[in-house]
Amino acid sequence: MLVVEDEPIAADAHTAYVERVAGFTVVATVHSAREALRVLGLGTVDLVLLDMHLPDGHGLDVVRSMRAAGVPADVIAVTSARDLDVVRGAVSLGVVQYLLKPFVFASLRERLEGYRDYRRRTTEQAAVATQREVDEVLGELRAGSSRSVGALPKGLSEDVWGRVLEVVRAAGGVSPEGQSGGRSAGEVAAVVGVSRVTARRYLEHLVDSALAVRRSRHAGAGRPEVEYRWTGGGSG
Repeated sequence: MLVVEDEPIAADAHTAYVERVAGFTVVATVHSAREALRVLGLGTVDLVLLDMHLPDGHGLDVVRSMRAAGVPADVIAVTSARDLDVVRGAVSLGVVQYLLKPFVFASLRERLEGYRDYRRRTTEQAAVATQREVDEVLGELRAGSSRSVGALPKGLSEDVWGRVLEVVRAAGGVSPEGQSGGRSAGEVAAVVGVSRVTARRYLEHLVDSALAVRRSRHAGAGRPEVEYRWTGGGSG
């Protein structure tokens, strides 16, 4: 699989997400349309996780160039744009899934699992006998969208979750106090615009999803503060 994303932090996160799903291997992570077409020209990619807004071109232009060059790889489009013209363009070019940023790991996982089931069915079966079988095969691609509902615990919203993800990911390795890594619930609450209690719920779900770890932050006298450090699914 090829991951195409111009933002380094998001590219690392998307790559980590893909590598957590059984049956998928990231062969390359690139940050531009030119790099994407170069890797696709090698003929080693079956599926592309493609950002629609790249520094040197639109994702749909990448898909058009792929098709013109005879590259058969399937595409999952990733974008923060809500423009239905882009959605229609993606469908007309044969994009198999369309995923809005910011998204949680579960949303991508379920789409990848649906695609994996689709590929398995089309590889194992040379032909179909009935309309129902055709519908079932195509339904594997649509299954991811329906299964993604409820990916977050009750009471948590996708929009706030996405903003919390970005704050913790963007923290890099240093907190405002100069400590190594992480953001506290209070810091995240101030940036996102929610209460400290609400921020902590999202941060705890980050930990439960193996995307972050807790650390104690010692800053002078008094009780240590808990901070959350991004791992992207790796070790803390």
